Formats: sequence, structure tokens, C-alpha cells
Amino acid sequence: MDRIDAMQAFVAVADLQGFAPAARRLGLSPSAVTRMIAALEERLGARLLQRTTRSVTLTDAGSRYLERIRRILADLEEAEEAVEGERTRPAGRLVISAPVGFGRLHVSPMVTAYLKRYSDVGADLRLSDRMINLVEEGVDLAVRIGHLPDSTLVARHVGEMRRVVVASKEYLNARGEPKRPSDISAHDTIQFGAMSAAPDWRFVDDGHEVRVSPSPRFSSNSADAAIQYAEAGGGLTRVLAYQAAASLKAGRLRIVLAKFEQPSLPIHIVYPTSRLLSAKVRSFIDLVTETADWKFT
Repeated sequence: MDRIDAMQAFVAVADLQGFAPAARRLGLSPSAVTRMIAALEERLGARLLQRTTRSVTLTDAGSRYLERIRRILADLEEAEEAVEGERTRPAGRLVISAPVGFGRLHVSPMVTAYLKRYSDVGADLRLSDRMINLVEEGVDLAVRIGHLPDSTLVARHVGEMRRVVVASKEYLNARGEPKRPSDISAHDTIQFGAMSAAPDWRFVDDGHEVRVSPSPRFSSNSADAAIQYAEAGGGLTRVLAYQAAASLKAGRLRIVLAKFEQPSLPIHIVYPTSRLLSAKVRSFIDLVTETADWKFT
């Protein structure tokens, strides 16, 4: 016996004062309703209804039980409506993960626009360069840059990201501009450690991958620190295009070896499942695809 179905049957019998009208409301046979009530009384160990040939009335235990299960069924209906509402209109709290730098510069403004558009949603933006487990850490969606490993996550492609080698004009005037990846060995280099577990700088020359292993004068796990040192004439550094965007726009840095760059990295929004996707997640993805210019190419 389904307990909720039995409760609903009991409420219907009590309201309509009969098994036959309750059965019609519920779309069941009178005998099915009778069996449900009998099973409910047996499980509770108490008689809930007094039955005569002419009427059905509540016992004292039935009256007390009816009062309580009305509240239970009302709470259940409210909970179901709330969940169903979240599927049709954005509501609740949206938890987003993003890389630190990209999240600060590009995801955070998108969250601001999202909260202005959807007043019933709260947001939690978690910035970390660590690859987190969305399900274990209670994250609704994550913005990730790079090729995705095989996983059970659903991915939505939302942008592209170049990997660029940059240097200051002063450095290039003094040391010359490298023409091919092999020329890097004659230059001072700056290693940004968060780019990859491997220190190699990878390029494509005539369709073939070329790897260069620089010997950096300066290394850092901070893109800002690597770029600042490059601006000061410290040498060549390889970073993601968005990390150097402000310096390039201001003319403090220049891109070199552009024709040897690897294909751009994809930017994805990933989330655990596309089945019964909540409105708050779907609407954030829609906002990004509609308004964000995340093509750093």
C-alpha cells in the first residue's frame, strides 16, 4: 500500500462522507478505496471511520489523524509545487564554480547580470583552479577552460581561448622577435605554472606538434605575476589570451609566434545532468550563450 495514496483516500472519504463519492473523485473503484482504508487502519492499529449502511463518520482517532495528515499532504503539495516551479522559473540558490582569474574577470559580471534579471535566485560563486567534483561539493554548474576528460558531466560549449606567447616591446627591441618556436631557446622566458602540469610550450608547425622546453628565469603560479614581469622586460611568457588582454590592448605586451599557436581551447559550462534540468541552471546557460563574448581568438 502506498501510504500517501491511502492518506489521500482517507481524506476524500472523510470529506465526502462515503466510499463511492471518494472513489469517483479519485478515479478508483469503491472496493479499492475500501481496501486502502482497511489496510491503513490495520497498519495504524486503530479504527478511523465508523461505517453504517447510511453513513460514514469519523472516530475520535480518525478526527485527530485527519487533522494531522491534512497538514502533511498540504506540506507535500507545497514542496512539489516549489520543485516544479524551479523547473519552470528560476528560483533557489545557484552554485557556480569557475577558475580564479577567468571567474573574477568574466564569470562574476555574468553572475551580477543574472541576479539583476532573476530576483528569486541567490548565487554562490566559488573561484578555484582546482578541478572539483560537482556532485560531491554541491555545485550546480562549472565554467571550465580546456579539453574535458571523459566524464558523466554534460557540457555546453560557450567559447574559445587562445594560448599566446607575449613579450614587451622593449624586450623585443632589445633581443629581437622569435620567428620560429626553436628560437625560444635563445630568449629569457617566464613560466606560468598553472598552464599545465608539463613545463613544455607546445606549438604547431606545418601540421606537426612542436615542443619547446624553456629554462625560465622566473616562474610563478600567478598569471598576473608572470605578465607583470614580462611587461617589465623580463622575457617571453605563455598565457591564456584573456590573462594578457588588458596588457595587449594597452600596448604593454605584443603577441609573438602567432602562426604557430595550437588550436584554441574550448570553454564549456558543465553540469551533472540534462534530465529535469532546473530553470536556474538553464537560464544561466542561456544568459551566457546570449550575451557573453567568450571567444578569445
